[in-house]
Amino acid sequence: MNLELKPRENCRFDAVSLGEIMLRFDPGEGRIRTARNFRVWEGGGEYNVVRGLHKCFGLKTAVITAFADNEVGKLLIDFIEQGGVATDFIRMVKTDGIGRTCRNGLNFTERGFGVRGAIGCSDRANTAISQMRPEDFDFDYIFGELGVRWLHTGGIYAALSERSGETAIAACKAAHRYGTIVSYDLNYRPSMWSAIGGKAKAQEVNRELARYVDVMIGNEEDFTACLGFEVPGNSESLDKLNLDGYRAMLRTAAQEFPNWKAVATTLRTVHSASINDWKAICFADGELFMSREYEMLEIMDRVGGGDSFASGLIYGLMTSGDPQRAVEYGAAHGALAMTTPGDTSMASVGEVEALMAGKGARVQR
Repeated sequence: MNLELKPRENCRFDAVSLGEIMLRFDPGEGRIRTARNFRVWEGGGEYNVVRGLHKCFGLKTAVITAFADNEVGKLLIDFIEQGGVATDFIRMVKTDGIGRTCRNGLNFTERGFGVRGAIGCSDRANTAISQMRPEDFDFDYIFGELGVRWLHTGGIYAALSERSGETAIAACKAAHRYGTIVSYDLNYRPSMWSAIGGKAKAQEVNRELARYVDVMIGNEEDFTACLGFEVPGNSESLDKLNLDGYRAMLRTAAQEFPNWKAVATTLRTVHSASINDWKAICFADGELFMSREYEMLEIMDRVGGGDSFASGLIYGLMTSGDPQRAVEYGAAHGALAMTTPGDTSMASVGEVEALMAGKGARVQR
């Protein structure tokens, strides 16, 4: 497939993301409700993708976001700098000291184990990035003057507030105007949309965004809730994907949104919080490409697995243009990311390619 990527030498950045970044409080092997100590990470659905693209795959990346200008905001900046993602487009917003005007988001997440599933408890209302409007970022400068090859954003950011949806649309329009490839992860969260119009608002915003997207990421529930498409033959519980129905839905969607060059999703069967079957599919050029399946994959921390899939997929598309190779990169990177703690990947490109080649977990000395 031909994505018509802009030449690397003409762009300051290979990839940029737009979204919220929170502090994640991780109680390790324990529970949030009984914790006395937390390990702190940074994480966000859109940011995790560009961090993986830099830290694992070596691309030059940046993030567009905003923080309250206080010690917590500075801690988040420090985390991002340690991850090697450029902070050029981060706005620091004046706050009143107690979070009335704006604040930084917090995310308490326990990993789960066996029969006990993972639990997340986020505290993210009124964050600095949720208040940003399109005019608060100079998208013409970022995508036009500096140059960016790829923009990634998603439905979690778009659902933060009505302003967030407007800003996501403005960013995708600008990126599209300057020839930047746009990927978008639908990532439907009904609780996030409930206060700003529910499913109807989700469809209004996401259907507008979909007009500027080149690579769409989402499962069958995402396409139904965010875009109004139905997957023929699926059960109400959505416990098993009907591939024929999914393929038929994608053909319908491709007719409505001919700008989509690829659509991808992960497929996860949960045996327990610690054991999942894991694979992924990518629909491109009228064909469905499926990765190898990682059966009975042992999970340490599932949070961020889908984001690491997205970064592997993007890297594969950027470097090879081959949907099969791209979906293999994505599935392998996502699998490895779930073997380490935290939202972000600790894998190397060599480890990803070794797993793609079928090499096992023998000790390396």
